[in-house]
Amino acid sequence: MDYKKQQYQLERMTLSPYAAFSEETRGRLRKEKPCPLRTDYQRDRDRILHSNSFRRLKQKTQVFLAPYGDHYRTRMTHTLEVSQIARTISRVLRLNEDLTEAIALGHDLGHTPFGHAGERALRAVCPFPFEHHLQSVRVVHTLEQNGKGLNLTYEVKNGIACHSAEDGETLAKTLEGRVVRLADKIAYLNHDIEDAVRAGVLKEQELPWEAVYILGRKKSERLTTLISSIVENSKEDIRMSPEVFRAYRILKDFMFEQVYTNPMAKGEEGRAESMLQRLYTYYLKEPKALPEDYRRMLDAVPKERVICDYIAGMTDSYAVDLYQNLFIPKFWAKR
Repeated sequence: MDYKKQQYQLERMTLSPYAAFSEETRGRLRKEKPCPLRTDYQRDRDRILHSNSFRRLKQKTQVFLAPYGDHYRTRMTHTLEVSQIARTISRVLRLNEDLTEAIALGHDLGHTPFGHAGERALRAVCPFPFEHHLQSVRVVHTLEQNGKGLNLTYEVKNGIACHSAEDGETLAKTLEGRVVRLADKIAYLNHDIEDAVRAGVLKEQELPWEAVYILGRKKSERLTTLISSIVENSKEDIRMSPEVFRAYRILKDFMFEQVYTNPMAKGEEGRAESMLQRLYTYYLKEPKALPEDYRRMLDAVPKERVICDYIAGMTDSYAVDLYQNLFIPKFWAKR
C-alpha cells in the first residue's frame, strides 16, 4: 500500500482549500529520498522534536530568571503550549495540522538564554541585526546536525521566520504560519499572567476590567474567547474580531507596564545582559577558546557571527557555569 499517497488523498478530502497541502510543498534546498510513511511536514516536525536545540529549551528562561518553584514556564513549556493552541485552531479550521505543529515546535529554537534579556544583550554588541526568530531559522538551516542543518521545507522555515511579526510586518505565506503567530501571542500573554500571579508580582483582580470583561477573568475563559474569535473570524486569513483584538491589546499593554518592566520580575536582567556581553567580549579576543564545532566555522563565517551562534545556543545554567569558570576565582565560586 502506498501510505504516502493515502495521506495525500486524505488531505484532499478533509482539509480546507486554504490549507497548505503536503503534496504541494515548495520542498527542501537539498533533495532527499522521500520517507515511505511520513509527509514532508511530518518529517520536519520529527526532525525538530529530536534536535539538540529543542532539548535545550527546557533550561531556557521564558519570563522569570532562575525562578524558584517547579511550575514556572520555561521556553520548552511555552513552545508546547503554543503548539497545542495552534493545533486546536488549525484542526477546527481544517488547516494542515502537521505543518502547524512543525512551525510551532521550531519557532523559538534560536532564543537566547535569559529570554529577551539575552536577545537584547546580543543585539547591543553584535555588528549585525540579531533577532530570535531569524536565529531560529539559522539554527534549523545551518547550525543543527554539526553545520548541516535540518534541511526543512520552505513552508516550515517561512513560518518560523515570520512567527513574531507585528501588525503591518510581513506575515507567513501559509495560514498555518499565521495561526502559529497568533497562538504564540495568546500563549505567552496568558501563561505570563499565571506565572506573575504565582510569583506575587500581580494579583488577578488587578487585570484591567475593560479587557477581562470581554476575554474572561480566568485563564481558561480567556483562551476559549481568543481561540473562538480566531476560528469564527478566519477563512482566507487568520484574525480575531475587532472587539476581542482590542481587549487583547489592552491586556498586553497592561502586562508590559506591570510585569515585563517590573523590577521584581526583571530586576536581574541587567546582570544577565552584562554576563552574556562579557562572554561575547571574551570570545571576541579569544576565538580559539570556542568549542571545536564552532572553531571549524571560523574559516567561512565572521567570528562575531560564530560567537553569537554559540552564546545564543546556551541554556541559562550553561551560561552561568561558563561565566563562573572564566571569570570567578574557584575559591570564591565554592563559598
